[in-house]
Amino acid sequence: MKEKQITARNTSRTRKAKTAKMDDLITDLSSKDSITRIKARESLVSSRRRAVPPLLKALSSKDQWVRWEAAKALSQIHDPSSVEGLVSALRDKMFDVRWLAAEGLIAIGRKSLVPLLRALIDNPDSVEIREGAHHVLHDMSGGTIKKILRPVLNALESMEAPLEAPLAAKSALDALDNL
Repeated sequence: MKEKQITARNTSRTRKAKTAKMDDLITDLSSKDSITRIKARESLVSSRRRAVPPLLKALSSKDQWVRWEAAKALSQIHDPSSVEGLVSALRDKMFDVRWLAAEGLIAIGRKSLVPLLRALIDNPDSVEIREGAHHVLHDMSGGTIKKILRPVLNALESMEAPLEAPLAAKSALDALDNL
């Protein structure tokens, strides 16, 4: 019985130490020293899935460089659990954060399509969402999915994109459901 208690305490301490280390790495993303920021990001990327929740939280930081570093790290991790956060980051006021979020969605692949298409439907007036969606869909519109995504790309390139893109996105969602 005592062995189980000791093992449980040690596991709890290890978990707390890992959480503290993650918090320190996230804090380092705001460092004025670029080497510190890069090393923190690289450590977070090497932590893979464990780093995703704190990085998603960092995407909403007031500090633009923290958001940039978080988006960069998430784009390198390629974890599907980051899709919703990356889609939200397509609205960021900093272009570079939006670009990195789109790159992350491209790296994740097809699992990012449904949330991205829903964002187009739900935010028809968002220029940032439309630009990010165009970036992602353009890079993903090869192979068998080209036929489904091409109308959305055409709508995004249209002068009537706020009206046409949501309709095309809805059609693409329906087509993806039938795959």
